Amino acid sequence: MRSFNHAYIDGKFVAVHGSEVLPILNPSTEDPICNVTLASRRDAVLAIEAAHRAQQWFGRTSKVERIEMLRRLSTAVLSNSDQIRDSATEEYGGVLTRTRWVSEYVSQCFSNAALTLEGYQLTRSVGAATVVMEPVGVAALIAPWNSVAGTICSKLASAIAAGCASVIKPSEISPLQTHVLTEALHTAGLPDGVFNVVVGRGHDVGDELSTHPAVAKISFTGSTLTGKIIARAGIDTMKRVSLALTGKSASILLDDADLEIVIPQVINAAFMNNGQACIAGTRLLVPQARLDDVISAVRACVGALQTGDPLDPNTFLGPLVNRSQYERVQTFIRRGLEQGARIVIGGEGHPEGLNRGYFVKPTVFANVSSSMDIAREEIFGPVLSIMTYDNEDEAVQIANGTAYGLQAYVFSKNNERGVRIATRLEAGSVLVNRFSPELLAPFGGVKQSGLGREFGVFGLESFLEAKSIVV
Repeated sequence: MRSFNHAYIDGKFVAVHGSEVLPILNPSTEDPICNVTLASRRDAVLAIEAAHRAQQWFGRTSKVERIEMLRRLSTAVLSNSDQIRDSATEEYGGVLTRTRWVSEYVSQCFSNAALTLEGYQLTRSVGAATVVMEPVGVAALIAPWNSVAGTICSKLASAIAAGCASVIKPSEISPLQTHVLTEALHTAGLPDGVFNVVVGRGHDVGDELSTHPAVAKISFTGSTLTGKIIARAGIDTMKRVSLALTGKSASILLDDADLEIVIPQVINAAFMNNGQACIAGTRLLVPQARLDDVISAVRACVGALQTGDPLDPNTFLGPLVNRSQYERVQTFIRRGLEQGARIVIGGEGHPEGLNRGYFVKPTVFANVSSSMDIAREEIFGPVLSIMTYDNEDEAVQIANGTAYGLQAYVFSKNNERGVRIATRLEAGSVLVNRFSPELLAPFGGVKQSGLGREFGVFGLESFLEAKSIVV
């Protein structure tokens, strides 16, 4: 069995100083995959110091130099796309259609950043001043287990484009994906210290990144609870903070929507990444007059989905990442029933024939009200709540009636009508008649779904500070 006991610091794989060993299981079979020795606070300090040394010269590099680095990174990860894809399938159960897309997306992150930087003015005139956009400094990039390669590469691409040396902290339950990706990034041959990777727990490695005075910027993707802890920890050193946090996205189906076309998109939006996605459209808002037709269409669509082996190209839903996540989803399904919701399809327990592994039944509830936990909290599994409205104003009110505002979806035969609804929704992104994003457009949340934006120009500027020089 494989064992990982190293960090990537100053351009080298080095043994960690931590002693905690964490076993990692295959979520499809519950068989052991590997062991990981977690890094300690000391390892985090060494990584920060390496990034700080690199920052002294990296922050002064030219656009041309950084664009060349980004292109090398793009080529490196694309050359290792098969390994990146397979590690995600093995370690967290991502289905092939998803992991194949991610393995190509990680390359696009770097090429998009190069394109953005190429057209960006780092120096401009504003009245009598010359405004220079400078790198903010050493950046801590903290990534979740549900999108390891994609999140790391999107953050790292913007950081490098801006001229920020980085320390990356992936989730401690993702050592295999982290190792494969780090080896791929290493082959790009970037100078030592430009990026460093430390796999450890939040209470020591994460805390050190959040409090160390040499770290100027934190970019975190994960839960709202953890994001608040990071923001509070960073305030003493006035760290710049970008937070992409919890979502509870609504999909609004308008009364003119063609169910045959829309329902498969709705289900894709709800159950993407085995339901383990912050942008999942887990609240489906439908006109009361169309409820019965929608329920029939959703039941038929979900009933036809294949759940099982993520290596099978026909599989739509794989397992959840671990037993803890499996039990969390079961708890929410029980809570939905206790609070009066009605199961349309699915329910508690494993799907038939899948008693081993962390597989759950794709579950849809009807008769859901906004006060129920399944409509208020992020479940992070394939659970969809159908809610009804009588008019557009009520649909908007229900959609906005949450503490979160990461993403939303609107489905209508009329794009203009969909856009009109989109302008009224409290969400950082709204997708009209689609469930795939625009990767150059800004991404991030409002309310308790986060602070700041990623991707494209907005992602680049989140790692830059403006300096005004007036003669």
